[in-house]
Amino acid sequence: VQEEKIFAGKVLRLHVCTMEGAEWLEEVPEDTTVEKLKERCLKHCVPGSLEDPKTVTHHKLIHATSEKVLTDTKTVLEENIQDRDVLLLIKKRAPPPLPKMADVSAEEKRKQEQKAPDKDAILKATANLPSRNVDRTVAHHNMRDFQTELRKILVSLIEVAQKLLALNPDAVELFKKANAMLDEDEEDRVDEIALRQLTEMGFPESRAVKALRLNHMSVTQAMEWLIEHADDPTVDAPLPGQTASEATAEASASSAEATAGPSSEASGEEAKDELTEIFKKIRRKREFRPDPRAVIALMEMGFDEKEVVDALRVNNNQQNAACEWLLGDRKPSPEDLDKGIDTNSPLFQAILENPVVQLGLTNPKTLLAFEDMLENPLNSTQWMNDPETGPVMLQISRIFQTLNRT
Repeated sequence: VQEEKIFAGKVLRLHVCTMEGAEWLEEVPEDTTVEKLKERCLKHCVPGSLEDPKTVTHHKLIHATSEKVLTDTKTVLEENIQDRDVLLLIKKRAPPPLPKMADVSAEEKRKQEQKAPDKDAILKATANLPSRNVDRTVAHHNMRDFQTELRKILVSLIEVAQKLLALNPDAVELFKKANAMLDEDEEDRVDEIALRQLTEMGFPESRAVKALRLNHMSVTQAMEWLIEHADDPTVDAPLPGQTASEATAEASASSAEATAGPSSEASGEEAKDELTEIFKKIRRKREFRPDPRAVIALMEMGFDEKEVVDALRVNNNQQNAACEWLLGDRKPSPEDLDKGIDTNSPLFQAILENPVVQLGLTNPKTLLAFEDMLENPLNSTQWMNDPETGPVMLQISRIFQTLNRT
């Protein structure tokens, strides 16, 4: 008995197929290399093919089940081929011919034609066009003018709403209820859209609520706060002073209820004075709250605290814009923010003639919304989404944009 037969490995019976439809059975020991198996297959299906040594390299064997191309240098055992497996003998695709020099030149020419012009080409093509200098600072001031004009509208609309509501015999009672409701909801009111944006980013809802309250409902600042305090052990602790504010709210509500009785029997002049006092309380409650981080950052640049607060108030708590205001001409001034719009202007007349605005001005909640947006513009999103005040703000915005385009 020959030695190689004594120590020969297990014999596998493999089904081999070709692309032309030929099929046969090959019996090979499991230690046979894939290259040897391929030679046997070619010898079986293509007689005389082995005379050309390139024939073996131009073909490949593929395991039908796993669709894996078998490596020539590995054995059948190493490729994990089992008895009765099916193999495919396929001729390799010929590599694509190299492009001719003429084709390469045409392709490069096409790319050059599609290439965007450089700065010199643009200047040459536009040399004869009339120059128009667009100052970016002008565009920035135009945006600032829009904010200032909108603020002036709110100031004037607040005056109109106060006069209309003062004519309502139930105005004092309405505002006492609204004031009490405002106190109760002060700590709980959160911008739902801003909260959803933060929770969709993966932040826990309780932390997102806390971050929004600390950052005046600004999503960007709240997100920065959450990232900075991600590893802070006190990040989930309740806000300081929250209990005190709730107690203050209850005290305000109880005081409003205590004065409700006598006011109903008071004269018209006393009711008017009482309504004025309520308006003052609401205004004090809605005082501007500067972003503490922006205050610290701007004061570190050398600016006085009062200047920094004025800058942030003028620029809606935007730190970069406030810095530009401090370094620039400081217009508009903080005093300009309390000036209303010209009541005889076409813009203001168009706003007052709108039926939705007229109806909204008789609603105490609209006045509260105007007061809130006046001192804290970042809260405008909440009022835009409110079913009572949202339609009024939408009409004011549409009228403003329409008249600005004409």
